[in-house]
Amino acid sequence: MIVELLSKHESKTLEFKENTGSLLGLVKTVVAFANTSGGIIIVGIKDKTKEIIGVSNSLQEEERIANAISDSISPVIVPDIEIHAYRNRELIIIRVPHAAGPFYLKSEGSQRGVYIRFGSSNRIADDEMLAALKLFSENRTYDELPSPKGLLDKEAIKIAFSKVGKNATTKNLEAFDIVTEHLGKSIPTHGGVLLFGFNRLILYPDAIIRCARFKGISKEKIIDSQEIISSLPSAIDEVVAFIERNTSVKSIIGRMHRQDIPEYPPSAVREAVINAILHSDYSMKGSHIQVAVFDDRIEFTNPGGLPFGQTIQKALLGFSKLRNRVIGRVFKELKFIEQWGSGLQRILAVCAKAGLKTPLIEEHNNHFRVTLYNERTKQRKLLKWEKLLVDYLEENQSLATKDAAKIWNVSDRTARTRLKAMLNNGMLQRIATSEKDPMATFIIRQ
Repeated sequence: MIVELLSKHESKTLEFKENTGSLLGLVKTVVAFANTSGGIIIVGIKDKTKEIIGVSNSLQEEERIANAISDSISPVIVPDIEIHAYRNRELIIIRVPHAAGPFYLKSEGSQRGVYIRFGSSNRIADDEMLAALKLFSENRTYDELPSPKGLLDKEAIKIAFSKVGKNATTKNLEAFDIVTEHLGKSIPTHGGVLLFGFNRLILYPDAIIRCARFKGISKEKIIDSQEIISSLPSAIDEVVAFIERNTSVKSIIGRMHRQDIPEYPPSAVREAVINAILHSDYSMKGSHIQVAVFDDRIEFTNPGGLPFGQTIQKALLGFSKLRNRVIGRVFKELKFIEQWGSGLQRILAVCAKAGLKTPLIEEHNNHFRVTLYNERTKQRKLLKWEKLLVDYLEENQSLATKDAAKIWNVSDRTARTRLKAMLNNGMLQRIATSEKDPMATFIIRQ
């Protein structure tokens, strides 16, 4: 476990400390980890070079750390603190769980003492982040809150639901939280207005999607652009149409038929658009969804990093944490999404099947980005048993060794051997491990 952690860089969930000389800095990291996604602090390692220094008087230092955390943070948080021997030196490992806070430094107060994790640094939570943390502690999302000034377009709701054979009854509107009870009245929620509001752009001026086609691979010159202001359900097709007119289609002429192959798989493009709309933080001011088309790639960027408690690794495993529950429920009902948390896996699988370079999925502080590439990798023809696995992963979120053994109708040992070969060939990506099975969970790579 130590070896694996040392192979990584400091990140949203990992920090190295050379010593306990600055307990305040360590405690701030504990607060930031607890508020954001949890994390691990290793004391006894230089953060820049990762040189193993070790901790003298480790038992005494462990007690100092435990007391500092207990005395300095509110509400109470109890991390797991252990001493590990490694290369004849002792390290202190602090595992900080993620929980509903907000947690803060008592000395700085509940407003200025709340820290969150951005990349590999700790930052003081601003007013927007504080509000989001409080909502999280109440198990509510921004789009579930009432929007007293919101006005719903009942005809637009009726049309949207009728396309999937549903009736937009008052009961359904309440069930999906398009409307909610507030001060004795039934009024729209933020999500309801974002989806179907007459005055959506007046109340949420940043709820737009800006699309641009750039010349080359940088943002120096714009060839085409479009600002999409339609309601969220309608915006999906408009963004897809913009991308289609700004990307190419290759035609292969066969004996009997012509096959048209789009530059990017349509299903991957659609999933990326929906993912951006579904996970955007609509409470953020001055930021909006952006779709940037270049010669070699398409970038889909939405405001808001991953929700509290979520990491990219968890997202790729299919663990879903919806930032917008109302929008998510409605999209699922309208059949825009099949299953919460499966979009990223489907994007990876579709691009892999098309022979494209693996999409880049990354978090940039307050933004999240999915990048699709049009570069096609050199691929040999899949063996029959490899294709069976790729087809399975195209439809499912992930795969364990026992699943592979069942698909192939082979022993677990044979399945491990085949999975290891596909892993070494770069066809699979391991995203979770366990002591019993070091290759327990996989997703398709390329």
